[in-house]
Amino acid sequence: MEAFLVSTGVVALGEMGDKTQLLALLLAARFRRPVPIVLGILVATLINHAGAAAVGGWIARALGPDLLRWVIGGSFLAMAAWMLVPDKMEGEAGGGRQRFGVFGTTVLAFFLAEMGDKTQIATVALAARYSDLLAVVTGTTLGMMLANVPVVLLGDAVAKKVSMQLVHGIAALLFAVLGVLTLFNVGKLF
Repeated sequence: MEAFLVSTGVVALGEMGDKTQLLALLLAARFRRPVPIVLGILVATLINHAGAAAVGGWIARALGPDLLRWVIGGSFLAMAAWMLVPDKMEGEAGGGRQRFGVFGTTVLAFFLAEMGDKTQIATVALAARYSDLLAVVTGTTLGMMLANVPVVLLGDAVAKKVSMQLVHGIAALLFAVLGVLTLFNVGKLF
């Protein structure tokens, strides 16, 4: 249960103001069809995070417990610092005619946007930290959905009322705490 709850919280906070959340806003504004966008985000996240968790599980087996503790602890601390750097969209999603429809465009755009993103790296680290990969993937996917579905449904109204700097600060603090607890070999967080 710990792996699920930590994974959900870390990714939900980490996703706030992230480029994929901005992508969700762009897709919602462009297509105005929330159901295929939400389903596309879900499918892309499941595929991406399952792969990331598999990599994290492999890393856990390959490194051994002592080296793994230092790698994971350092990764969480690096994620804390990275959370303080705001994301920007590198290009506009959906310029021109779409070949794949709303659902296909969302799956493709989200999958590609998540490659090397904070939440994908966090999923690798969480899967290396916790042995329950299903709980990690389920938690990170739920966190992604908790952050993106309101953006798709409510768009600009929500974005204008939430301080991204505060949310990023809280997420950075959470990653830092996870890093320190991991480095000091604290087994249980709750």
